[in-house]
Amino acid sequence: MVIAGAGIIGLSLALDLAMQGLRVVVLERGLAMAEASWAAAGMLAASDPENPPELAEFARYSVGLYPDFLARIESLSGKLVPFRTTTTVQASHTGRAFGVEEIGGHRWLSAAEAVSVVPPLQAGGRDFLLIEERSLDPRDLCVALPVAARAAGVLLREKCAVVSVEAESDGGFTVQTPSEPVATTHFVNCAGAWAGFPALRNHGRLRHHGAAIAPVKGQMVTVRLRGRERLEHVLRTPEIYLVPRGEGRVTVGATVERAGYDKTVEPHAIARLLQAAAALYPPIAETEIVESWAGLRPATADDLPLIGKAGAEANSWIATGHFRNGILLGPGTARLLSQAIRGEAPEMDLTPFSPYRKIS
Repeated sequence: MVIAGAGIIGLSLALDLAMQGLRVVVLERGLAMAEASWAAAGMLAASDPENPPELAEFARYSVGLYPDFLARIESLSGKLVPFRTTTTVQASHTGRAFGVEEIGGHRWLSAAEAVSVVPPLQAGGRDFLLIEERSLDPRDLCVALPVAARAAGVLLREKCAVVSVEAESDGGFTVQTPSEPVATTHFVNCAGAWAGFPALRNHGRLRHHGAAIAPVKGQMVTVRLRGRERLEHVLRTPEIYLVPRGEGRVTVGATVERAGYDKTVEPHAIARLLQAAAALYPPIAETEIVESWAGLRPATADDLPLIGKAGAEANSWIATGHFRNGILLGPGTARLLSQAIRGEAPEMDLTPFSPYRKIS
């Protein structure tokens, strides 16, 4: 089994397959967990009203796997990946109330109640929900998951790009790397925003729709609150989010830019993020910047991932296009695709995420 891509999707899948007794090689063009996974905010936002409705059941399924997923990683790696928060204060669009379906089983908050939960929140004519939802610091996961995968027997080869993939007459594949070919019976494209690169598509008889993936740039910034000020909950609006990461640090994000593979951090974009965050939560105006960065989310035209068979070949697969929900959907994608690869019926229907679905 060869997997291209060592982000959370590729390594979570590799870990699941290795725990089932399969031999797995992961080829990573750069460093493991160093792209979208490293750049993520870490919200397990299964109840975000901005998510496509087709994602709801899958998101809940994946969140349900998280405690065991992290326990396995911690056991194998010896490194903790703690939840940083357990609740989210979700705001509506300005001047708009949440509908009954959006409220669901969550607690509705009046503006005054929201301010009491998150002082000194500026309500600004918004409606609010208090959602039981966890978040983690993806940097913790970026350290622990590669160690866990290796401990489970995964061969992780970093700085080893896929040069080409050729289907063989016996149903297997030859994956060419800069140093040598690798023969495999199964090939899985988990290359994130790079899934559509020519080396990963249209070689031999492979036709896995990788060209449908496009990078979407997201700039973000982490600040440190001054004094005794602490934010205990994720604070999220349709336009911006603030995610506590411990020790007074808060991550603010994120831009959504169609900028190709450019990861330049632009001071004016960071300034706009901080201005919007401070308008919602004024203590942000007095913070110091700890770090700013940009990542590339792998996106499809309908904002849903591609998970499943990748072409006419029985053993060609793809798992990418998770957009803003890679951390959220990592365990679920790994479990379901592992089941499919091993010939089992997946616990959930993957049809909504078929690489062959019609995307308007």
